[in-house]
Amino acid sequence: MSNASTFLLDPRLEADSFPVIDLPLATVRLMDDARFPWVILVPRRPGLADLIDLEGEERATLTREIDAVSRALKSLTGCDKLNVAALGNMVRQLHIHVIARFEGDAAWPAAVWGSGGERSTYAAPQAMLLAGQLRGALAQ
Repeated sequence: MSNASTFLLDPRLEADSFPVIDLPLATVRLMDDARFPWVILVPRRPGLADLIDLEGEERATLTREIDAVSRALKSLTGCDKLNVAALGNMVRQLHIHVIARFEGDAAWPAAVWGSGGERSTYAAPQAMLLAGQLRGALAQ
């Protein structure tokens, strides 16, 4: 992450995800774990680590974008539950996880972090299909 005036996506987030769409504030990326339909939103502002680092209107914009991504993911997947979290313990750059969960998925009912076995990466066509569906839902 950059502390300069230019936004740079953390290399770990970039390596572990596929681009979906840039919303007015956040870039949306599909995490490369086919066990869970899972996206992250990363506000395109340098130096952010926590939600409180965003001021009023930008925080409200991020909340609207989380809402839109959550609704799109739930509509596309028919999931039983959405998990939304901003942890940042491994990657300090502010990013919000939105994860579609299903009763009986690889980690259910626990959190996806540290449970449920090994990550299952997407085949590129699968990732591009889901990313395209998300992009279509969010571009409306």
